[in-house]
Amino acid sequence: MPLVAPRLRNPDINPCLSEPDASTRCMDKNNYDREKRSTYFLKYKNCRKFWNSVMVKRRQNGVKPPMPTAVERDEMLVVMGKMPY
Repeated sequence: MPLVAPRLRNPDINPCLSEPDASTRCMDKNNYDREKRSTYFLKYKNCRKFWNSVMVKRRQNGVKPPMPTAVERDEMLVVMGKMPY
């Protein structure tokens, strides 16, 4: 297994773990039809965009680490009341 793979599956590093898994399940279920999985890809893209903007703001404010931990992200989502993407 490549060294990057375990990092990508780490919930503290990758905030969008469920989105690619859902996309992969959809691809398997629909015989890799791109039209049927477009909503999953869009959700993943919006998830990455949202958490990237959070990371940029934290860097600008000098907060370490730039990416919130999984626990901090869950708390942020509870405060927001819904998924922002």
